[in-house]
Amino acid sequence: MPKVMMQPASYEDLRPAIDRAFELFPVNLRGKKVLIKPNVLRASEATEGIVTNPAVLQAVVEKVESAGPASLIVGDNPGLFDYGANENSFIKTGLMEACKGYYRNIGNDSVKLPFNPAFMPSVSVSRAVTEADIVISLPKFKTHGLTVITGAIKNSYGILPGAQKATLHKLSGGPERFQEIVVDVFRLRVPDLFIVDAIVGMEGNGPASPELRDIGLVLASDNAVAMDAVIATMMGCQPGRLRFLQRAKELGLGDYDMKTIEVIGELRPLPGFKLPPLGGEALLANENIQAIIRGRAALRPKADPALCISCGICIGHCPVQALFLKDNLPEVAREKCIACFCCQEMCPEKAITLQ
Repeated sequence: MPKVMMQPASYEDLRPAIDRAFELFPVNLRGKKVLIKPNVLRASEATEGIVTNPAVLQAVVEKVESAGPASLIVGDNPGLFDYGANENSFIKTGLMEACKGYYRNIGNDSVKLPFNPAFMPSVSVSRAVTEADIVISLPKFKTHGLTVITGAIKNSYGILPGAQKATLHKLSGGPERFQEIVVDVFRLRVPDLFIVDAIVGMEGNGPASPELRDIGLVLASDNAVAMDAVIATMMGCQPGRLRFLQRAKELGLGDYDMKTIEVIGELRPLPGFKLPPLGGEALLANENIQAIIRGRAALRPKADPALCISCGICIGHCPVQALFLKDNLPEVAREKCIACFCCQEMCPEKAITLQ
């Protein structure tokens, strides 16, 4: 039976909750390559509650650091609005300092993995994710206009660098299919441990809503479906109504039935918690956001002839071989490009722009 920990905590007093999480869900970290992935939606102030709080990240980093891993990386690929701005997002939120020197821009290098052919035959995933022995996911307790909640499963959407996220948004065509895509991305590399920042949560039309909620908890589990079922229940939503949890159960990733989950702590729905529409229409109906999605999905790399030195690094790092040299300038085969923008990240001359 999967377990979910619910431990009282504050940003000033986190260590007992983090210690408890690792006691209940032991992970052998010594001598292992460890990746910690917080939720970094975009550049924002920590007080806005949009990202995993820096205090939570630092407490987990210090816990892992003390266990003697062979290597430790902290990274994420910021979301729809800020992909490619990884470092700026970490700096502005205060997460860079919380990384204690272990930050890496994981958008700089990726590998191609087979994906659901109904959407895309392959996607590009940050190499740091695929090469890690242990992945620790640090979601934020929030709502989301397309998936209703964003928690353990949705946090893995950030393993995709570049505009693939926007492309998949566009290809989904609607909330139900997008929720299925989120699960398909999640199972590319299922994390080993989930620790959720539920000290201050977000309600209303997330994932960047101004409506914050004091909750005072850290949640932990080694099963994402059980974790998200608990989050949904706390928000006053029946887990079985969420398509991404239905899909995860169909794929054998876990069960959202609360009768099958052992809750360590006191589980109580938050009174009057504000949810977006359960059909996931909140972001779909927002024309400004849809225009951004269409624009991001349409972007492709283009080399500036005044800066490009024809070194071929962008071509060598393209995970789908969509770039080729023509007249000593890299060009893109649009039908092959998956908009991961590794070429832009890797270009030593900053010669790749997005158009």
